Amino acid sequence: MTESSMRPLAVFDLDNTLADTAHRQRFLERRPRDWDAFFAAAPEDPPIAQGVRLVLDSARECDIVYLTGRPERCRRDTLDWLAAHGLPEGPVHMRRDADRRPARRTKLEILRRLAREREVRVLVDDDELVCADAERAGFRVLRARWAAPSAELEAAQESEGRT
Repeated sequence: MTESSMRPLAVFDLDNTLADTAHRQRFLERRPRDWDAFFAAAPEDPPIAQGVRLVLDSARECDIVYLTGRPERCRRDTLDWLAAHGLPEGPVHMRRDADRRPARRTKLEILRRLAREREVRVLVDDDELVCADAERAGFRVLRARWAAPSAELEAAQESEGRT
């Protein structure tokens, strides 16, 4: 085993955990929701200081993994955003473009897969349903409560499987 493969993992969500999505919530308040505009605005997300501090602190003892409900088509923008804000490198797990399952299902599936290979020390996420399911599955969870909650985003995560 390499030294890196023995380090535990700290798994971080992106939207409203590390990236403040408040400026693009307006695209979810319309009917129909404008998902293309919502995701196109993601590169302009300001970083959330509490989340950034936590990921940087976690990187001292853990390898960082990013776990987001963003669709795969957002990968380049997401990688550029992480680099632009000085966040640690790490694999980014995204949902397939056509995957509309609830975030709590897709994220738990990936967490379990990660845990088969490495210790998952913590999941940091703002989605209460994701957090609750991860805890029931035996994962240590830190709820990211530092961004203003969005009822539209919560509904989209659960019922539309979009983020």
